Amino acid sequence: MVKSLPLRSEVNLEETWNLQDLFKTEEDYNAAIAELETAVDVFVEKFAGNISNPITVIEALKGYATLYEKIVPIGTYTSLSSSTDQTDDTAQMRSSKFGSIAAKINSKLSFVDSELAELPVDILKEAMQQSADYQNYLEKLIRQKDYQLHPEVEKTLAAFSSTFNGPYGLYNTTKMVDMSFDDFEAEGQKYPLSYVSFEGDWESEANTAKRRAAFEAFSTKLKDYQHTTAKTYDMHLQIEKTTSDLRGYNTIFDYLLFNQEVDKSMYDRQIDLITTELAPHMRKYAKLLQKVHGLDKMTFADLKIPLDPTYEPTITVEESKKYIDDALAIMGDDYLNMVQRSYDERWIDFAQNKGKSTGAFCSSPYGNHPYILISWTGSMEDVFVLAHELGHAGHFYNANRKQNIFNARPSLYFIEAPSTMNEMLVANHLLKNSDDPKFKRWVISSIVARTYYHNFVTHLLEAAYQRKVYERIDAGGSVNAGVLNNLKRGVLEEFWGDDVDITEGAELTWMRQPHYYMGLYPYTYSAGLTISTQVSKRVLAEGQPAVDEWLEVLKTGGTKSPADLAKMAGVDITTEQPLRDTIAYIGELIDQLVVLTEEIEASN
Repeated sequence: MVKSLPLRSEVNLEETWNLQDLFKTEEDYNAAIAELETAVDVFVEKFAGNISNPITVIEALKGYATLYEKIVPIGTYTSLSSSTDQTDDTAQMRSSKFGSIAAKINSKLSFVDSELAELPVDILKEAMQQSADYQNYLEKLIRQKDYQLHPEVEKTLAAFSSTFNGPYGLYNTTKMVDMSFDDFEAEGQKYPLSYVSFEGDWESEANTAKRRAAFEAFSTKLKDYQHTTAKTYDMHLQIEKTTSDLRGYNTIFDYLLFNQEVDKSMYDRQIDLITTELAPHMRKYAKLLQKVHGLDKMTFADLKIPLDPTYEPTITVEESKKYIDDALAIMGDDYLNMVQRSYDERWIDFAQNKGKSTGAFCSSPYGNHPYILISWTGSMEDVFVLAHELGHAGHFYNANRKQNIFNARPSLYFIEAPSTMNEMLVANHLLKNSDDPKFKRWVISSIVARTYYHNFVTHLLEAAYQRKVYERIDAGGSVNAGVLNNLKRGVLEEFWGDDVDITEGAELTWMRQPHYYMGLYPYTYSAGLTISTQVSKRVLAEGQPAVDEWLEVLKTGGTKSPADLAKMAGVDITTEQPLRDTIAYIGELIDQLVVLTEEIEASN
């Protein structure tokens, strides 16, 4: 039975993260802001108008890095404290206030990139030779020279940064504060509903009447907010389009892919190949779910049900440690020590409460330890999600210790490889430990339903939809709820064909995902999982040498392009072969599920 969510003030402290590792008190937080503002003024006084030769380039970047090391914990504390309770007025006001402060700071500091971009390339190259620490930063700046605007324009755009982030804040407020779900009724009984309970429980509920009733109630409430949410999203899109045009990019895709260091062919390949070649495998999986559950028809509302709900253990937070420790042991003692600390030192927010952000994420502030947000429901899926977020944590735990603040973060294209790698390690570990057909089927179905469905289907269909949206915006158009509903429904119908009935309300799925406010992010999940699938196969086949190479990749941070990082791990993502291999592997897993199901049914 799903209970109503408690208030944040009512949850157990041990289930929450400890933000005092960032700032012990509000006074410390405010003092850090005051110190930062003073340091920014001193920096501007010293360097504005004075960056002219290799020595001053290096000095300015050294000071700039120090400032960013001060900004990061403040920004992290601000966003994390509001993400656990969107209804907390103090946290929301703090966030708004810091948004304004950060915009002023960004405006004051915009001269750094402007002055560097105006210097001859020879001076920048000489600075790189004198200090390898800033080579990566300066190489990216040289690439960006053609798109840099007049210094005063850059200063003005930076001053508006918090306003430009407004649509994302408005989206979260609509979703987490204004949207309140009524109880829904199924089989003569009423059940409580919330964003967290729908995505964490009801969406995968084994009882068909309850699941479909929950989906209908959830979709009905989303529909009430579709026009506001669509307008919010259109504002965000128009800001991106205007910025792209102002900077002189040919298309909005060129603008959004520029910092990912990926060309459009790699982006398109990821969407096109999966849409056409994975669809037949996933339709087979949908038909298997329909058969096992004896459904009259397979609907969109049924796609998240477990293959064998009777074999779904409930897992406590404490029990999850053993699964994760055993699965990630191959990563070595240092990595396992980080995992242990994440539990012991409260780096993880497990609690379910009203106003908490949905889904899960990992924030890895430079100079501090990572923080993970998850709403623990006790399913095996939570173990995979936590392993995924610990993958992000392990990535930046390694990169932040080895690289400076400018070099630690890799391209967005690569960001989901270390996270999905951990999911693969959990899956491989579970498979290795039992020959029981029911257990094997449960593990493989967990891999398909969690790791691959989530990253290769959910996020990929978001990417296919997002591409259609951006094509429309690029052509000078705009969007509203009707347009977005039609685009989303079209993508779902194309992928699932006649095998899945796209239930009314499925078209509103675009309203559920914050990723649309983060550029071309959704497609990177399948890109990362393509890399990690191939690397996890190497780990299975070769053991420690493959693990050691992978740990080196994590430590490399953002000092190489995504293609070069993948190459370090033995994967060539400049060709379509790794993606084709991964799609074939998913097909093999689904075929195994069919065979195991036949075996189990024959023995009953």
